[in-house]
This record gives sequence, C-alpha cells and structure tokens, in this order.
Amino acid sequence: MEKISENKSFGGLQTVWEHQSDICACPMRFAVYTPPALLEGTAKGPVPVLWWLSGLTCTEENFTVKSGFQKYAAEHGLMVVAPDTSPRGTELPGEHDDYDFGSGAGFYVNATRDPWSAHYNMYSYVTEELPDVVFNGIGGGNRARQGIFGHSMGGHGALVIALRERRTYTSLSAFAPIVAPASVPWGEKAFAGYLGDNKDRWHEYDATELVKSGHFFAGDILIDQGTADPFLEPQLKPQVFKDACDDVDQPCTLRLQDGYDHSYFFIATFMADHIAHHAKALNK
Repeated sequence: MEKISENKSFGGLQTVWEHQSDICACPMRFAVYTPPALLEGTAKGPVPVLWWLSGLTCTEENFTVKSGFQKYAAEHGLMVVAPDTSPRGTELPGEHDDYDFGSGAGFYVNATRDPWSAHYNMYSYVTEELPDVVFNGIGGGNRARQGIFGHSMGGHGALVIALRERRTYTSLSAFAPIVAPASVPWGEKAFAGYLGDNKDRWHEYDATELVKSGHFFAGDILIDQGTADPFLEPQLKPQVFKDACDDVDQPCTLRLQDGYDHSYFFIATFMADHIAHHAKALNK
C-alpha cells in the first residue's frame, strides 16, 4: 500500500492511498480522513468509521475536495473513507465510451458478465476487501461502529449495501440516490451490461426492491433530494423508495430541498446535517 498524498485539514489528516486489489484485479485508490482526536491521542479507543460512495464519473477526489465534510468529521470524531467508484487501468473494450457505463460507473455491483466480471466487483470491494485494508492497514477505526452514505450512484450503493449488510452498518443516508435502478435508464444500462438479462439478479442491487422483499435497516434512513435536480424524475425517483419504506414501516426521512440541483453545491450545503445524523448513531 502506497500513500499518494497527505494534507492537514481541521486538525485532522486527509490522505489518499493506493493498493493492489485482489477482488478488482487492478490498483485501486481510496481516501481516508483521520480526525484530530485520533491523531492527538485523545480518542477513547478506535473511532467510528463513515464510508462515502461517490457518483457517476467521480473518483475519491470529488468528495474530499468539494464536499467540506472534514470540518464536521473533525467535530464529531469520525474517520471517513471514500473509495474510487470503479476499477481503473483495465482497458476493457468499450470501457471509456460512455459516462454511465464502465470507467467511473461501477454501480457498486459484482459483475457476472464477461469481460466485466474480471474487474468490476465493487460490491465485494467495498464490503469485504477495502474494510480489511483500512482497519488492518490504516488502523484506528472501530469495526463495530460503521456508517455509510453516498451521492447519486453512490447513494444507490449505500442504500443497497446497508440493506443487504445491515449487521455491519449502524447509520445510513444518501444525497439524490438512484433508488430504483432496475427501472430507470442509468440502472437498466448498467445492470444489463454487468449482470445480463436476469431481472432477479438486478433486484439484488435495487434498494426499492430490497425493501419490498423484506430487507430492513435498523435505523432511520435520511435522504436529501434537490427539487431542481435535472435527474429527479427520469433517473432518481426518491418517492418510490419512500413509499416502499412506508408500506413496511421502515423509518425513512425524505427531505425535498427547494431549488437545489445535483451538484456538490447541494451536497456541501447539507453535509453538516448528514454527518450529524451519522454521529448521533455512531457515537452512542
């Protein structure tokens, strides 16, 4: 594992690392924010870990540079980890042709179709391999206190992962998530390419379908969605997920934020609320 960069931020340390991933069979980068309490030795043991999953076209850099999360993570004593969104450097045929499939668009699934299945296994990378790298290689994080959140494609990933791995995560939130990917253009394209035509397999990575089939998260799910988001109706449809949650008494708070779009201006505006949402659960 190699440290790529290191910057002090709000008393903590923002670092970027690269390692060779066995699951994705290529080098992968991820960012880690270490809060000041851990650096100064004032933390009472390992600190909670909050995972961020980014959206289409992003790397680990978008979130660390644009969201302003470090201030709030420092205040609440949280370690925050942000992986890349997809494998890099594999040069598969057609991998870089479209912004919504291939490079920068891993969709947090384990691909089953060739040639994608050799590298595009972001679900297992995020839930299995990267946690081992962080907890064993970086240190200071508490495996028993983990939360997860994300934006757009990453919001989809956070919802799906927390619902399927609910014993691992204590807190969950999302910004403008793709809540029903099996029935919107972004998801249909990605799932057909990575998973094939079997819709049952698609539903394994669809948060709305997971809730309908009995997956339950033990905590309130916070979702923020801008009303001026151009992707709101064709791709995101958060009310579909909220309705599914209401039908089975899954706590879910959907906040429609008037005039906000899909950008990091929107994310930065409500980042303090999301970090506080996670800290309340993780710091109990």
